[in-house]
Amino acid sequence: MLAQMARIACLLVPTFTLLLALFSCGPPPDTARVINIVDGDTIIIEGGYEVRYIGIDTRETHPEAEIYSIRALKLNRDLVEGKVVRLEKDVSDKDKYGRLLRYVYVDDLFVNAELVRQGLAWAKAYPPDTKYQEYLTQLENEAREAGRGMWAK
Repeated sequence: MLAQMARIACLLVPTFTLLLALFSCGPPPDTARVINIVDGDTIIIEGGYEVRYIGIDTRETHPEAEIYSIRALKLNRDLVEGKVVRLEKDVSDKDKYGRLLRYVYVDDLFVNAELVRQGLAWAKAYPPDTKYQEYLTQLENEAREAGRGMWAK
């Protein structure tokens, strides 16, 4: 009987640990590994937190993939999937959907800005979170003038 209870405990402890990590109530981390890519401007990090990139907007992949949405998703995946990212908060912590609002970095690469620079995201202000909006708008103008991504002729 004791051996059977030990086997059950060995099965339940890892499951409980995983659930605890996914539904943790502690403060969101400043750095975390990316475990899933939702679309061009949204990721999921360790702990089950969904992170929406501040200051940009990409085409939607659901319910139907819009033009350039898949390219934005693929670039986002190439930039961050499986990597440890640094998350920078502006004014707001979360949006109305409960997603963390953050500027995202991989080493020295500003991911939000790279998506705009490549022409796969618009610079879009979401006040009061506008710390880098002028910079992102400048990158969008440069991408537009160079005909990159969705600005291609």
